[in-house]
Amino acid sequence: MQYRTIANLNLYDSPDLTRLATQAAIGRYLKILSESPLQVMTCEDDYPGYLDPNDLKYLEKTEPYQAAVWKEREIRDRIPKIIAFTQAAMAVPNEYLWGGTITPNYDCSGLMQAAFASVGIRLPRDAYQQEAFLQPVEELIPGDLVFFGTPEKATHVGLYLGNQQYIHSSGKDRGRNGIGIDQLSAEGDSVSQYYYSIYRGAGRAIESYIPTKL
Repeated sequence: MQYRTIANLNLYDSPDLTRLATQAAIGRYLKILSESPLQVMTCEDDYPGYLDPNDLKYLEKTEPYQAAVWKEREIRDRIPKIIAFTQAAMAVPNEYLWGGTITPNYDCSGLMQAAFASVGIRLPRDAYQQEAFLQPVEELIPGDLVFFGTPEKATHVGLYLGNQQYIHSSGKDRGRNGIGIDQLSAEGDSVSQYYYSIYRGAGRAIESYIPTKL
C-alpha cells in the first residue's frame, strides 16, 4: 500500500525522531516499511526514514507511484527553470538545514533534488547517491552538478551556473549557512577556496531516477 502526503512532513534517521533525515513535501508518495517503529520510504527516490506516528493523519491512500521517463534533451530544455528555482530559493531568507528539502531551508542535496523535482525530474536524495546516478563529465555546462568531499565519498553538491560559478546550500562552519553562489576555482573568498580544495568532479542528469523498491 502506498500513500500520498497531504502536508509537508519530516522524516527522521532513527526511531527517537531527534535528527532530520529528509522531508516529504505535499504530494510525495510514501510506503510504510514497518509500524513499530514507524519506518517509511519515499517512493520517488527509495529513501527510508522514520515518521512521527502523529503524522499518519497526513497520509492518504493512493495508487502506486508511476515514475516519469525523461529523455536527455527534455531534461536539458528544463535546465533554465531548474536554475531559476535555485535562484528564487536564494532570494528569500533561508538557512542551511540538515535534511531539508522544502522551502525555505535546504541542505545541499535537498536543494538539488527540489530544484529538479520542480520540473518533474527526480534525483536520488544524498550527494553521493546523486554523484553515482549522474553521467560523469569533464567539460561543464550550466545545469551540471558539481561534487565535493573526500577522495572516498561525495559529501556536498552544487549546481553549476556557468563562468566558474555554482549555487549551493552550505552550512555554518565551512559555508554561508544557506544558499549562495561561489567560485569553482582557487581564487575568490575563503568559502570558495575551501570547497574548491575538496572538489571531486561533476555529473550531468541524462535521465530521471526510476525507483527500484516499489
